Amino acid sequence: MKCLIVLSAVLAFATVRAQSPAWGQCGGIGWSGSTTCVPGYTCVETNTYYSQCIPGTASSTPTATITSVSSTTGSSTSTGPTPTGSQIRSDQDPTYHFYLQNSDGSAVLGPESSSGYFAIGTTISVPGENGTTLYLNVDTSDTTVSYQALTFGPTATTTDWGLEGDTIIETDPRQLNFLTCATEDASVYSLYLQTGNDSPSGQTCSLTSLHLDCLC
Repeated sequence: MKCLIVLSAVLAFATVRAQSPAWGQCGGIGWSGSTTCVPGYTCVETNTYYSQCIPGTASSTPTATITSVSSTTGSSTSTGPTPTGSQIRSDQDPTYHFYLQNSDGSAVLGPESSSGYFAIGTTISVPGENGTTLYLNVDTSDTTVSYQALTFGPTATTTDWGLEGDTIIETDPRQLNFLTCATEDASVYSLYLQTGNDSPSGQTCSLTSLHLDCLC
């Protein structure tokens, strides 16, 4: 009887240990880990490659901080003309196969369905509304922290973008690290250029690099 009690306790502990942690991965193509989350979190699919444990239960849907991405991203849906240009994506968890796009002037990583299609040179641009062009810029107004917000605007103030193979870099000085931070919308991550080790207070953030989408 004593052995049965000990065995039950070990199995219960193993079950808890097997659950994915808060904000951790819990599914997606190629995922071999747990598909359940610790108490208070539920597994939500963000795309076919990644599901994440977010606050709430299976019967509730969390309120999104960013409710939608802007229509100026150059949507890949079939309702408009075929977009031209290159998609830009993250290739590291937790934003694996999340795509760069404009959300009301802020650069975010989100679903492929609303991905931007970019012209890439020393500037990075995406078609805006009514025939306008929006440029990807680094906001350098706050020099007290190492993470710098990425924005979209009608004027190119950042003109030292470049490519190393398929990797997006800033060339002067050379920077290729970006910081992604979770929002209350599991399908959208805020995006920063990272030049050091700081991160926004109270946010769950991870380093990533940005690449052209696979051409294979």
